[in-house]
Amino acid sequence: MQRVSSSNIALDMCNTTSILVGLVDSRDIWHSAAVTLRDALEVDQAHMVYFDCVVSETINVLARRAKERKRSSEFTELLTQIVSQVPEDSIIWISTETRRFYREIIGLVRDSVGALNFNDTLVALGCRELGIESIATFDSDFDSFAWLKRLSSPKDITQPLNPPR
Repeated sequence: MQRVSSSNIALDMCNTTSILVGLVDSRDIWHSAAVTLRDALEVDQAHMVYFDCVVSETINVLARRAKERKRSSEFTELLTQIVSQVPEDSIIWISTETRRFYREIIGLVRDSVGALNFNDTLVALGCRELGIESIATFDSDFDSFAWLKRLSSPKDITQPLNPPR
């Protein structure tokens, strides 16, 4: 699994589709909350991590929404915002690990009786593999993963992510 190098100063913070969609789509229900959370994380100098499966899922969600809401003309601008927000060289490519994680993903999804989906479980396992302890998301399903602390608002940041040295 290829890891984007980050400084030792910043804490890695994984982001999910709900955050990325909220950041780029001003009409999304989570838009203002996503912007507020991102701004708070930037103040704490968190290093934002985006997995390839999150970027692809975000693009799929926005394309489907644009089509369903008959706003296809807005899709190109939303795609441009995603590419700007998450440059290709900053993406961590965990989908290549899907085969290795497959049985564990299926087991966790089965044990949750479908409460956890395949993609979210892959993201959680990628975080565990890379030692990423916090995830910015509005999706409460991530509370099921003992190795992750879910941050969904600035109040969830109970202490500075990067304590002074």
